[in-house]
Amino acid sequence: MNLNSIPRASERRPMSLTVKSRVRSRVVFVDLVDLSEGGCKIRAKPGFAEVGDRVTMKVGGINAPLGTIAWVEGGMAGVAFEGAMHPAVIDFLCEGGATRDAGPMLRRI
Repeated sequence: MNLNSIPRASERRPMSLTVKSRVRSRVVFVDLVDLSEGGCKIRAKPGFAEVGDRVTMKVGGINAPLGTIAWVEGGMAGVAFEGAMHPAVIDFLCEGGATRDAGPMLRRI
């Protein structure tokens, strides 16, 4: 299967963020590779998920819509959201909003 041939309903936005998720009722930390209104691409250890698994994710303190693993290729997987993520939320996350709320920053004086 050529993953680039899958038709997209919305633009994929590149991301580089580690998020806490749940797959098969266990906590899995995944790297969020890209994000769109209808889904995302994630990376983790090979075997972390199978096609059809349910996924929940919290991205920058924001709960993403419930998703299902649509495809798996090694350590990469595509997640199809059951609902749509609002475009303004995607803009916020892409502009670094997910890292702004990381807590107080300590700096040397």
